[in-house]
Amino acid sequence: MKVKLSDLKLGEEGKVLYLNNDGMIRRRLLDMGFVKGEKVMKVLESPLKDPTAYKVLNAIVALRNEDGKKIIVEVRR
Repeated sequence: MKVKLSDLKLGEEGKVLYLNNDGMIRRRLLDMGFVKGEKVMKVLESPLKDPTAYKVLNAIVALRNEDGKKIIVEVRR
């Protein structure tokens, strides 16, 4: 099932399918490991749900929901 990265549940894992971002933010996300086929897991949520922390390439990365909504992942539910 395809979902937005920001829609993952806490502890849920998915595989990156593609990025709908462009420009510098796209380049930055690719540099951080959000590349096609890479596993990503939602590990922490702030009290107001923005930003959210994800584990990718053995690193924890915090993303704004605005950016997470533009990353499409595949999950098994």
